[in-house]
Amino acid sequence: MAVFQLASAQITTPFEKSNGNQTPTYEEVIAWWKNLAQQSPYFTIEEAGKTDSGEPLHLVLFSADKNFELPAKDNYNKAVILINNGIHPGEPDGIDASMLLAKELNQNKELRKTASNLLIGFIPVYNVGGALNRNSHTRANQEGPEAYGFRGNARNFDLNRDFTKMDSRNAWAFAEIFNRIKPHLYIETHVSNGADYQYTMTLLSTQHSKLGGPLGAYLNKVLEPKLYESMAAKKQPMTPYVNVWGSVPDSGWVAFLDGSRYSSGYAALHNTIGLVTETHMLKPYKQRVEATYQFLLSTVEVLSTSNKKIMPQAAALKLAVQAQEKNIAQADSLPLNWRADTVNYTPFLFKGYAGSYESSEVSGLERLKYHRDKPFEKEIPYYNSFVPTAKVKVPQYYVVPQGWWPVLDRLKVNGVQMKQINADTTFTAERYRITDYQTGNRPYEGHYLHSAIKAEAVGGNYKARKGDWLIATAQPARRFIVEVLEPEAPDSYFAWNFFDTILQQKEGFSPYVFEDVAAQMLKDNPELKKELEDAKANNEQLAKSAYMQLRWIYERSVYYEDAYLQYPVLRIP
Repeated sequence: MAVFQLASAQITTPFEKSNGNQTPTYEEVIAWWKNLAQQSPYFTIEEAGKTDSGEPLHLVLFSADKNFELPAKDNYNKAVILINNGIHPGEPDGIDASMLLAKELNQNKELRKTASNLLIGFIPVYNVGGALNRNSHTRANQEGPEAYGFRGNARNFDLNRDFTKMDSRNAWAFAEIFNRIKPHLYIETHVSNGADYQYTMTLLSTQHSKLGGPLGAYLNKVLEPKLYESMAAKKQPMTPYVNVWGSVPDSGWVAFLDGSRYSSGYAALHNTIGLVTETHMLKPYKQRVEATYQFLLSTVEVLSTSNKKIMPQAAALKLAVQAQEKNIAQADSLPLNWRADTVNYTPFLFKGYAGSYESSEVSGLERLKYHRDKPFEKEIPYYNSFVPTAKVKVPQYYVVPQGWWPVLDRLKVNGVQMKQINADTTFTAERYRITDYQTGNRPYEGHYLHSAIKAEAVGGNYKARKGDWLIATAQPARRFIVEVLEPEAPDSYFAWNFFDTILQQKEGFSPYVFEDVAAQMLKDNPELKKELEDAKANNEQLAKSAYMQLRWIYERSVYYEDAYLQYPVLRIP
C-alpha cells in the first residue's frame, strides 16, 4: 500500500512541470493517462474507435468504488458525467485541467468519497489530428501556452460542427461512446474569442428553452445557479458566454442558440445537459487551466451535495433526466426552429472593461479598443430565453427506404431502434414535397448547407419495399429522430445534403418531340388549356417563351418524374 501511495504522489502532469506554460503533446497526454490507469484502481483507459488521423480515440473512466459497469442510465445508481477535451486542440485548457482533476481524484480520499455517486468519463484528446498538427502561431489572439494543436482535424473538419452530419471518424467514435455511456451531464472544454472583460471563465450551456421540459428547468433554476455560486466562492466568478462580436457587451447580449451540429445541442437531443467551458483567450494559460480545473471540481462537488437533508444533486439530475424522457415521449409535437425572446431578459451584473472606438494606426479607420485600466460592474440584460417558431406533429413511425444507407447508419450509431419491413407493404402515410429552400454559395464544413427549407406534406398510399426500415418514435431517441428526419429542421439530414439527389431531375424532354404530345394534351383537356392561358396572362415571361410553355405542360403530364423534389422518408401518423 505504501508503494502504491508513493507512486500515486509522483503522478505530476507535464503542465505542472512547466510551471503552467506548456501543454503536453498528444503522445505525452496518452502516456500520462495510461500511467495513471496502470497505477490506480480507480481509473481505466481503453481505445474507443478510430479517428481521421489513424490514431485511436481513448476513453478514461473514473469510479471511486472501482465499479466501471455501464448499464442504461435510468437504472444505474450513479450519475454519469462525460468530459470531452481537445475538440479544438489550440484551446487545450481542458486537456490539462482534466489531468489535474484526475490526479486529485486519485490522491484525495475525501474527494473520492465526495465523488462516490458519480462515474466520470474523460476523452483526453478528441481531435487527435489537430493535436498532432502542433504549432505556436495559429491562435493569433490567445495568450499561451507555448505550443498547441490546430483547430481543424486530420481532414480539416471543425469537429464542433460535426455532431449531426458525422463526416469524421471522430464523430462516429464519439457517438458510440456517448450512446454507450449515456451521460446525464456532458462537459466540453474550450477557449473563447470575442470581447474583452474581467472574467477568466465563461459558460455556454445547452440553451435551456430549447432543451425544455423538466431538464431545461433543472439546468436553468438549479444546476447553473449552483455552479455560478460555487465558482464565485472560489474567487473564480463566471459570466454566461459573451455572445458579442465586433462591439462592446455593455448593452447585454442574446444567449447562443446551439443547434445539434454543436455538442451541447446534440446532447439535448439525447436528453442530456451540455456545458461548454470557454476560458478567456487573453488571460494567461496557467490562469485559464486553473479556472477550468476549478469548474470541473465544482461540478463534482455540486453534484455530490453531502447534506443528508437535501437530495444529492446527482440524484436530482437523474430524476430530471428521467422526467425529461417521459415528457418527450408524451409530447404530441416537438419544436424545430427558434427565435430569441428579446422582450424578457435576466439581469446580470457584468464585470467588463470600458470600450471605445478610436482611429486605427493600420487603416486610419475606426477600431474597437478595450481599456483594462477602466474596469466596471454594470447590470446588463441577458436574453437567455427562446421561443419556438415552428413545431411538427410527431408521427408514430417513419419509414426510411433502405437505399438511403448513409442516413440509416447515422441513425443506428446514435442509438435509434428500428426494424426492417419483411414484405412489400403499402402504408397510408404522408410524404413531403420540398417546395423551397436556399443553399449557401460557399462551402461550410464540407457541405453546401440548405436553409429556409419549406416542405409540404402530401397524404396518400405509399409503397415500401421489403428491407426498408420502420422507425417507431416511441423510443428514447425520439427527439433525435424527429430533428434529423424532419427536413425543415436546421440541422436535419436534408439540410446537410444527404438527400440532395432528389433535388435534381434525371429525365427531361426534347421540345421538338414533346411539341406534338403537348398539343394533344391541350386538345384532350380543355381545363388544362385554360389554366395555361391564365398562367400566360399573369406571366409575361411565360407568354413569350415557347420552351417555358412546354415545360409548364410537361410538369403536369404523366412523364414528369415522381422522385423530383419528393422527400423519400414516409411519415405514418
